[in-house]
Amino acid sequence: MQSQKLRLDRSRHAAPQVFEHLREQIVSLELAPGAPLSRITLAETYGLSQTPIRDALMRLAEEALVEIYPQHTTVVSRIDIAAARQAHFLRRSLELEIVQMLAQRPDPLLFQRLQASIDLQRVSHASGQYQQFIDADQAFHRDMHEAAGVTGLWEMEQRYSGHLDRLRRLHLPETGKAERILDDHQRLLDAIVAQDPARAQQVLREHLSGTLSQVAEICRRYPEYVLADQAQSSG
Repeated sequence: MQSQKLRLDRSRHAAPQVFEHLREQIVSLELAPGAPLSRITLAETYGLSQTPIRDALMRLAEEALVEIYPQHTTVVSRIDIAAARQAHFLRRSLELEIVQMLAQRPDPLLFQRLQASIDLQRVSHASGQYQQFIDADQAFHRDMHEAAGVTGLWEMEQRYSGHLDRLRRLHLPETGKAERILDDHQRLLDAIVAQDPARAQQVLREHLSGTLSQVAEICRRYPEYVLADQAQSSG
């Protein structure tokens, strides 16, 4: 396993920092499904004892991002399509209410922040900087949660989003995907600025359905990365 060196913030406990670092690598697919995570190797990499490493791995297991086999090994889990569908259902349900609220409550400063995120995404896409593109995408949706006064719900969504985020990462490089995200974000912002809740909700539905509508193709392209949705497969 290759892992970037983590510079620890000595004012914070080590385990949460290791968790955040490993989670970022898993969600970005830098650590691919099936990659082994040795406590001994991780402890050496981070310059820590095995205790904070164990705690970080346990937190990752709680999000089903790793599978721990006692007395044997820990590996990055495959992308669970069923879990991705549940995360999508949660996010869509919450954000439909959020965009309706924002479209009824004009906030010029919010509009500026959302437009800035879109502009940064355009620049990132043009320069091929995928991670910066994704970070700006996240900022766009997080800012809407904050403006609606439900930042805690954003944090909750993130705890369930690991499988969906990895699925989206596989889908992002597909031709036209980034352009559709940009177009959706602009249309969504335009609907909010126009104080048109119904249109904002419709655009959001279309926006959030993109990746899951392509699940079969993603599974075909990356069979070693995914765990099929048994309910859908047998339906």
